[in-house]
Amino acid sequence: MSQELLNALALFVLAILVGFEVISKVPATLHTPLMSGANSIHGIVLVGGMLIAAEADNPLSYLLAFVAMTFGAMNVVGGYVVTDRMLQMFRKRTTPAAAPSAEQGEGRN
Repeated sequence: MSQELLNALALFVLAILVGFEVISKVPATLHTPLMSGANSIHGIVLVGGMLIAAEADNPLSYLLAFVAMTFGAMNVVGGYVVTDRMLQMFRKRTTPAAAPSAEQGEGRN
């Protein structure tokens, strides 16, 4: 193994461990808002997929770029959908106007 690959692998493993440690300390009530906001950061994956596509010179590179951009786009859209649904829970609901009863308007002559 080359030293560069070993350094990249060590950094990847450390990022996984730190990420797991940070996320495991988040209370359950904050987990969904935190993750929906973090999913919008996956726009970086979209940019990475575009960079791969720009440098692609074989079908495998194009496939990897397509997969990266597809999953990144789904994650970004999903993050905003979840955030919108959470915000809807905190909006005030308007009460519908009371329908006229049979005694008030109908049947009087």
